[in-house]
Amino acid sequence: MRDFKNEEVLNTLNHSCAHVLAQAVKHLYPDAKFWVGPVVSEGFYYDIDLGNDVIKDEDIIKIEKEMKKICKDGKRIIKEEISKTEALDMFKDDPYKLDLISGLEDGNITCYRQGDFVDLCRGPHVETVKKCKNFKLLKHSGAYWKGDKNNKVLQRIYGVCFPTAEELEEHLTMLEEAKKRDHKKLGKELELFMLSDFGQGLPFFLPKGYALRRTLEDFWLDLHKKNGYQVIDTPIMLSRELWETSGHWDHYKEDMFTTNIEESEYAIKPMNCPGAILVYKNGLYSYKDLPLRYAELGHVHRAEASGALNGLFRVRGFTQDDAHTLLRTDQIKEEVGNILKLYDEVYSIFGLDYKIELSTRPDDFIGEVEVWNDAEKALEEACLATGHELKINPGDGAFYGPKLDFKLTDCLSRVWQCGTIQLDMQLPGRFECTYVDASGAKVTPVMIHRACFGSLERFMGILIEHYAGAFPLWLAPTQVEVIPVKNEYHLEYSKKVFQLLEEKGIRVELDDREEKLGYRIREAQMKKIPYQLVLGDKERDNQTVTYRQYGEQKQTTVSLNEFIEMVLKQIQEKSH
Repeated sequence: MRDFKNEEVLNTLNHSCAHVLAQAVKHLYPDAKFWVGPVVSEGFYYDIDLGNDVIKDEDIIKIEKEMKKICKDGKRIIKEEISKTEALDMFKDDPYKLDLISGLEDGNITCYRQGDFVDLCRGPHVETVKKCKNFKLLKHSGAYWKGDKNNKVLQRIYGVCFPTAEELEEHLTMLEEAKKRDHKKLGKELELFMLSDFGQGLPFFLPKGYALRRTLEDFWLDLHKKNGYQVIDTPIMLSRELWETSGHWDHYKEDMFTTNIEESEYAIKPMNCPGAILVYKNGLYSYKDLPLRYAELGHVHRAEASGALNGLFRVRGFTQDDAHTLLRTDQIKEEVGNILKLYDEVYSIFGLDYKIELSTRPDDFIGEVEVWNDAEKALEEACLATGHELKINPGDGAFYGPKLDFKLTDCLSRVWQCGTIQLDMQLPGRFECTYVDASGAKVTPVMIHRACFGSLERFMGILIEHYAGAFPLWLAPTQVEVIPVKNEYHLEYSKKVFQLLEEKGIRVELDDREEKLGYRIREAQMKKIPYQLVLGDKERDNQTVTYRQYGEQKQTTVSLNEFIEMVLKQIQEKSH
């Protein structure tokens, strides 16, 4: 997927197209007032106050038609510099623009004019509205002014713009494919998970979804045990004092769920790290014991706004595949290198490419600047030493340390934020964690926080869309569907095949409904089950199976033992 925010040409073009949208809306709704129209990862949007009018789908068509007229007219986009006083006078009838202007420093303010429309803006813009002609308005929704639920709801209209008609068409085709892969739609069709108003942002995993989840968990556990991690489990709720010590109470309280127990305040954990710290403090260690690697599938909760919730992608309760490593400073480079190798192995199994961003010190940080600088340098050097390129993302680190963010690319070239590696030189000190060095002195260890999936739920959502619900054999909730041609003659043999497959640990279902054979075969295809076994006279008499793979018409007959060996081999190899 194209990067609208960071590709300069696309950014400028989409920003200019947002102005064309606003101009068209002003033509159609003369009393419209405007907040902001930024470029975002999916294109651009504009937040608009239309008074009592509410945008409908048919209105989008009218707005697009007006935008095309504006682009065809071809007015130049002209930059103007005016004083703050002049800006306040120019936009005196628009309270939203006045709010923006009031927050600006005294001095010249830039505006951009195109024909009969002028907008407050830093720019830059393309030279003429003609360049904005390859656009499409995608959707509309409500949005609180300034994102505050106590403020008025504005009308938000989203769109995209490209330099050429071909690029626009390619993008729209990709969006259509993405709709077909929507994990909420497929999650319902494939009976993977459900959502309920009784627990907003708290997904329920159905039997098939649990099978998928459990397979991912088992894969994760096996991999971490092989890589020297000790698996732990820490409480879901801990006292306020712990979160004050960790710094989360001061920096994250608004996003935490809290409760009172026997006159003491507790918080449901939004993160697993303080629990891992307490596990470390339970023992005594020397420099020879480090690094100590703790892995945890920890269930955490965060008070996300209801409007931000989105299937498995944005939830209030989720499982972080966390690991916390306590180590010496001289071990950082090697340890981060080992983690990168582990990530390479994981992501390659799912056919996901990735890029790395180094997120540096934010404005709201704890600790000394010098310590932060050393930590950022250590992460960068460790990353480059293993042959991985990285991009700097200034000011986006966690409040306790810098981090490496892993941006995954799926089969539609969409980018997802998943894994992280965070270097923390603050938290162990806040909890007075120590180890004994070679000279017998007590020293504070460094801590690495890292998550490969990021969130198990979100990663499942990504995989559902990446595979369009047609999971590789090793991941598929149901791996084989056994279909007797006629129950009267073939059910007994089908049950035998079902039992043998089940005994071998293969996830298998038997469709013995009194439905037509063609109907049951089509249903197995719709459920995207990797293998269908259609068993009739020939198979029963010869103790064979005839299989067909999902998405193929070809049928192959082999002995039952050959089929079982083939399936087990594919599961073990985790082939795509």
